[in-house]
Amino acid sequence: MANVTATAPATERLQLLRVLGPAHIWALGVGIVLVGEYMGWNFSVGKGGMIAGLAACWVAGLLYTCVAMIDSEVTSTIAAAGGQYAQAKHIVGPLMAFNVGLFLVMAYTMLEAANAITVGYLLDTVAGMMGHTGLNQKPFIILSIMFLAWLNFRGVLATLTFNLVITAIAFLAIIALFVSVQLGASAVPMDFSAITTAPLPYGWIGIVAALHFGLWYYLGIEGTCQAAEEVRSPARSLPYGTMAGIMTLLIAATMTWYVCSGLLPWEYLGQAGTPLFDAARVTGNTGLMVLLFVGTMFSTLASANGCINDASRAWFSMGRDRYLPSWFGAVHPVYRTPYRSIVFLVPIALIFALGAPLDQVVTFSILSGLLGYTFMTFNMVMFRRKWPLETIKRGYVHPLHPLPTIVLLTLCAAAYFAVFLGYGTQLSAMMCFYIVASLWFHFRRYRFVRRGDQFTMPWPKPRGY
Repeated sequence: MANVTATAPATERLQLLRVLGPAHIWALGVGIVLVGEYMGWNFSVGKGGMIAGLAACWVAGLLYTCVAMIDSEVTSTIAAAGGQYAQAKHIVGPLMAFNVGLFLVMAYTMLEAANAITVGYLLDTVAGMMGHTGLNQKPFIILSIMFLAWLNFRGVLATLTFNLVITAIAFLAIIALFVSVQLGASAVPMDFSAITTAPLPYGWIGIVAALHFGLWYYLGIEGTCQAAEEVRSPARSLPYGTMAGIMTLLIAATMTWYVCSGLLPWEYLGQAGTPLFDAARVTGNTGLMVLLFVGTMFSTLASANGCINDASRAWFSMGRDRYLPSWFGAVHPVYRTPYRSIVFLVPIALIFALGAPLDQVVTFSILSGLLGYTFMTFNMVMFRRKWPLETIKRGYVHPLHPLPTIVLLTLCAAAYFAVFLGYGTQLSAMMCFYIVASLWFHFRRYRFVRRGDQFTMPWPKPRGY
């Protein structure tokens, strides 16, 4: 009996479930981002006027198209939870991987906080329209984060199926508003006279400054990579879901700018809290108002839901690889979710949602995303050099390499300058935060990392592993 016990196989380590398809990947990517059409992007109009807002929309669209293409190639090959973090640990090294993982967690957690703030603001606005002024927003902020964290705790299939439904409704609401306005359902005619009377109220520098919030149209589409370990066919689902997602967002962003710029004065649009809902209110059509209220609410919930999913996967992956305490690398025995990481990040999101201004939270998320996109450029070059096209099998090969990489790096540099123009102090503070975190990892956590064990791909190992 003793001999049988001694030779019994060790308990198999619990893994995340592979249950997702391309539609779930689309719902994850678009669900995180679509709230950017419902709020936040319009601050770019306040920075430079209507033309600057449109330029920011399309330039940011080009930046994120490059992000989507690069991510689709690398992640369809490196199918592991953590997305860009997993890419960094295989291609670059531990210090870069730690930083990329931290960029991801902070970008999604701050975006989650911004969504919760928007939920509270929207409910306060609607309550005011109905004669109930002074609504306390904090209980709704807390309730939305706690409910979505519970949903993520219970399982990824239910989480992203929920996202698929509410994201589709929110996207259809934008199309319905666009079509209705075109068919004359608005009591106020479309007016684009500001394009000629005040084309660039702050000059050409306004176009550069507008790029800061133009990123909000698409921020988070790279989050599709976080589900790489939970899709049934990564080589197929990730490229299809991601590329379909960026095309969806390009259409939605252009329609959003057109409708809002035609119905709202640019001075008001540049500081509105919920521009699409405000545009629906201007039409005087009750049905459109209700639909866009539902769309705004669903988009914020879908985004926060996806952010909890992605931030927890990145944090879980770092814990599993011992970049963080291995306690975070646990999988729930029943629901097969990274439940400790989900629970741990909830208080952080609540602190920022309850105590920080919306524009500051948005900027923290944008900067963290930008740092991750900058990494992608170096990551892509190293990936192609270490493993040329003929050496390993890829699920997707992005075209015209290295042109997308060069374009992405150039636009990231322009976006950093745009952030500096309006939020130079915050930019410096956040850079200091990431430098201090890097020093902590180098001196306190690096010794726990088993670099050789992290290379899990069946490729030729590069030097250093």
